[in-house]
Amino acid sequence: MIEVPLTGPYITLQNLLKSEGLIPTGGSAKWLLQEESVLVNGVREQRRGRKLYEGDQVNCSGQLIRVVAIASRDREE
Repeated sequence: MIEVPLTGPYITLQNLLKSEGLIPTGGSAKWLLQEESVLVNGVREQRRGRKLYEGDQVNCSGQLIRVVAIASRDREE
């Protein structure tokens, strides 16, 4: 399982997919979501702007990605 730390209150699905190298650009998200089965918390998702919060899990291309909060000490640095 890959853990992606939040730097704000949420991250969009397309930004998460891009940050993990599953798509080369944000524009590729639309195609990926139409062609592949991308699951958010076990439910198929096709909205690239879907907001993901701490604890959400994304399953895409056989990879499980979980959104986690940055530890408070990391934020202070």
